[in-house]
Amino acid sequence: MLRSKILLAASVTGIIFNAASQDLEAQNKGAYKYPDARKSDQVDDYHGTKVSDPYRWLEDPDSEETRKWIAEQNKISESFFSGIPERAKIRTRLDSLWNFERYDVPVKRENRYFYSYNSGLLNQSVLYVQDGLDGTARVLLDPNTLASDGTVAVSGSVASPKGNLLAYSVAVSGSDWTEVRVRDVASGKDLADTIRWIKFSGPTWTKDEKGFFYARYDEPDAQTALQQVVRNQRIYYHRIGTSQSEDILIHERADRPDWIWSLSLSTDARYLVLSAYKGSDPNNLIFYKDLQNADAPSFDGKVVELIGAKEAEYEFIGNVGSVFYVRTNLDAPRGRVVALNLAKPDIANWTTVVPQSDEALRGASIFARRLFTVSLYNAHSAVASYALPEESVAATNPALGEKKSLNLPGLGSLAGLSGRPNDNEVFYGFMSYLSPVSVYRYDPNTGESKVFRSPKLKFDPSQFETKQVFYTSKDGTKVPMFITMKKGTVLDGNNPTLLYGYGGFNISLTPSFSPRNLVWLEMGGIYVVANLRGGGEFGSDWHRAGTKLQKQNVFDDFIGAAEYLVKNKYTSTSKLAINGGSNGGLLVGAVLNQRPDLFAAGIPEVGVMDMLRFQKFTIGWAWTSDYGSSDDAEQFKSLLKISPVHNIAVGAKYPATMVMTADHDDRVVPGHSFKYAAALQAAQGGDAPILIRIETKAGHGAGKPTSKVIDEAADRFGFLFKILNMKLPASF
Repeated sequence: MLRSKILLAASVTGIIFNAASQDLEAQNKGAYKYPDARKSDQVDDYHGTKVSDPYRWLEDPDSEETRKWIAEQNKISESFFSGIPERAKIRTRLDSLWNFERYDVPVKRENRYFYSYNSGLLNQSVLYVQDGLDGTARVLLDPNTLASDGTVAVSGSVASPKGNLLAYSVAVSGSDWTEVRVRDVASGKDLADTIRWIKFSGPTWTKDEKGFFYARYDEPDAQTALQQVVRNQRIYYHRIGTSQSEDILIHERADRPDWIWSLSLSTDARYLVLSAYKGSDPNNLIFYKDLQNADAPSFDGKVVELIGAKEAEYEFIGNVGSVFYVRTNLDAPRGRVVALNLAKPDIANWTTVVPQSDEALRGASIFARRLFTVSLYNAHSAVASYALPEESVAATNPALGEKKSLNLPGLGSLAGLSGRPNDNEVFYGFMSYLSPVSVYRYDPNTGESKVFRSPKLKFDPSQFETKQVFYTSKDGTKVPMFITMKKGTVLDGNNPTLLYGYGGFNISLTPSFSPRNLVWLEMGGIYVVANLRGGGEFGSDWHRAGTKLQKQNVFDDFIGAAEYLVKNKYTSTSKLAINGGSNGGLLVGAVLNQRPDLFAAGIPEVGVMDMLRFQKFTIGWAWTSDYGSSDDAEQFKSLLKISPVHNIAVGAKYPATMVMTADHDDRVVPGHSFKYAAALQAAQGGDAPILIRIETKAGHGAGKPTSKVIDEAADRFGFLFKILNMKLPASF
């Protein structure tokens, strides 16, 4: 496999050391004097193998010693950024390009339309409501009033079926913990209802608007809420006007503490559909509860297991009477749609109504009396719809009718799709690497799309282009990637290039828009996104090929992308930087260890850097479906070989690295990045800087205020500008 020579070494006593366990103080050799980081004698025994963990103390983000280390690290990073005169110009251009009006896809309830809007540089987008398409819009909820610095965000909102109430989730400083509040739409005032201790769940309204279902965890210990492992999610019903203590327990599975629940109502609102996921594993089970009467639901009925016999992905789409339509990859790794009747739900009685195709079927919904499918063809979006049968016919013949393809504007991604089951309009968003989200109104009867809202940029996309290429990974697998650059760019190996990747958890990287990337293009850079194994771009086989014992495939794919760019003279090793966040942060850390000779710079963000202990914090246990666990002897051996913290070699010449994390990240706890940065600083044998940028009052990334996002981008590009020896174009 394509690995560097820099591997873990075993001592004669059988203890495996990472870089930090050695005595070499490499940080004093170069131009950068890093903060002292105490090395403890912590050693853990994994299945007979002893592994040192000298920076274990950095896992406590609130200790006095860690807070001092954070302050000193940020001081060094801030000094580095302030020493780049061009950063101010970059920051100004980021402000300018970010300052444009943007809308999301509207959601309709009765005659009311709900949508988010940002005038440009607002820290958080504002939720508006208007009566009818021609009505006057008014502010319903402005998150910017919840905190002066924009660090309180609305992480989600759901309008009730008739549009009279809005349930919205509030997150503080980027935390995954949310609090649900309820607002009266007519008055714009909050009711007394407050629901707390929610993670990974939102409200699901009943048709009568008298309440909603939700899933919650037990209240955590106040001192350890940011790190505490969360398990045993339970499902409740909250009735408007009552306190949370009176909420009705709908369902719990104490025997399955690792199940995470996703809730939805059937198309006719008669059934509560419960999907149970084992952590982050995309495979799931489906249960349902018959509410008997949608207009006056009863909660007395039992929860029935509908699908659980064979392990696969199952997504409930909607129903026509007793017939449920489900997207699945059972016996179809790229996905298909099946129909099953509640009267005879066994797999033997399922009917395939949308067969597997060359496209990867990623989602489906019922709008305007049609079933819409969203697929990926070579990692970009394709949408089709099918006529649903009448209820009187569906039970005996659930087949779908005529197929219509929705003609998207080009090589890009669907950015939202919304509608009502019986309306005659559907809204969708579309974006690409060079164009922000435009919202379209689609008439399913005529098949015609019209622009509903389209933003205007201070940027000329006609000067740039995106193309897709396929390259060959180490084992011969063909991997696609998107390359965006200025038209006419000379391929002479001198172009600063930023390569981005993720490769995990069945997540697909499709063309997406960011003002940040436009600035990079204007700076003369090339922006590249590789669609690595581990993602969902080509279905479940593509995903599984980058998980657990096959995780190295992801790193080989990323290395192959870099080698392709260098070989074809898009760039050179002295001009190539890599970037990724979360699972992508792990990717960058692992690849920097394996091929430090291939890159000039790396930016791992909020990365999973300690692959032996990730399952011990917050929701980390849920990632074992992709990673495996050090609790398993065979998986431990595989994880030890790739774990960024454990594969740093003392004295090696590492590329310039800017580690990025946040002190309130309660998904990938900051200790991962802290330990990695300390070990890399101690080991660095070259002159390239090893920096860590630690954001305060922020979390994993969601809900981050615009001002923080722009500051972060300015530091990122300032860092790359200096490391890649760039020059700003005269027109910049």
